[in-house]
Amino acid sequence: MLLLFGYLSGGFSIIAYLPYLRDIFKLKTKPERASWFIWSVLGSIAFFSQLAKGASNSLWLTGVQTFGVAFIFLISIKYGVGGFMRRDIIALICAGVGLVLWYITKNSATALYVVILIDAAGAILTVMKSYEDPASETMITWILSGTAGIWAAFAVGSFNIVLLSYPTYIAMANFAVAIAIVVGFQKKRLVV
Repeated sequence: MLLLFGYLSGGFSIIAYLPYLRDIFKLKTKPERASWFIWSVLGSIAFFSQLAKGASNSLWLTGVQTFGVAFIFLISIKYGVGGFMRRDIIALICAGVGLVLWYITKNSATALYVVILIDAAGAILTVMKSYEDPASETMITWILSGTAGIWAAFAVGSFNIVLLSYPTYIAMANFAVAIAIVVGFQKKRLVV
């Protein structure tokens, strides 16, 4: 059953990127470059930290998402937005400090929590952009990615707080972007 949850998590992650990529190439979705850069670096760290702590079936989420975010980052160079705004630079500096802390600790559990905090810096940028310009994001991608996080949490198979932390965070961060899109559209309707 745990393997099934792992496969569902990986499958939802893969499917989530398809509408996002479609919308990027239609010039509808505009990825926030700094977010996707941060997520590319951190996904790799999270994957190897979880692997070092004994994760197995829940790694489908982290592995697929790391590949996906790296690909999105690469195409965001041409099709994305941001990267040099003040808030982008602050998030990137925070991410850099977090990476130094991770390197100093050399502890996989500590590294994972540092990764989650740094990842949140990227997520906040995308939440803000999604609220300000909700039409620049693909809602279904964030819902599917959040759902993948839930499946990955089920794939852990036990109440291991370290192994549950990343998939739970992934679910919360992705659903936060989806909520920002909804609230952003509602705000725009009230203004018009």
